[in-house]
Amino acid sequence: MQNFKQYIRDIPDFPKPGIIFKDITPLLADGAAFHAVVDRIADPYRGRVDMVLGIESRGFIIGAAVAYALQAGLAVVRKPGKLPSLTFAAQYALEYGNDTLEIHRDAFGVPSRVLIVDDLLATGGTARAAVELVDRLGGQVVACAFLIELTMLKGRNRLHPNPISTLIQYGD
Repeated sequence: MQNFKQYIRDIPDFPKPGIIFKDITPLLADGAAFHAVVDRIADPYRGRVDMVLGIESRGFIIGAAVAYALQAGLAVVRKPGKLPSLTFAAQYALEYGNDTLEIHRDAFGVPSRVLIVDDLLATGGTARAAVELVDRLGGQVVACAFLIELTMLKGRNRLHPNPISTLIQYGD
């Protein structure tokens, strides 16, 4: 098993004091490591999903690669005002504020088996909003997959009963 933590860089006090940002760009820059991450995220879901939902913005990068590996479609959730067609919105709280996500109302057909992908699971607010948007569109969440989980923030509790997979854990 590859140690993916070696590719994650800590950036203290970003985006505000007291937050330690987990920078995944060194991992993305290493072709072999990025390839291994995509395969590890995708493997359990081969033949099980129709659509991957990437969460803005680093979830787009990982989600697109996972969708390609799974030969699945890709849908995206974005911050308000970024999608050009009719949308549904969901508000959520995160560890340093509040925000909203939007999805196109026609992002995927019904029924669709959806894998939600993002780089980081912290408090679970962003992913919970994505789950709500999938539900609103009539999709079935197969699982939520993350590169990194900050276990001390207990974000997976907000996603229950959806299955969750993570490759790297930082915590208690």
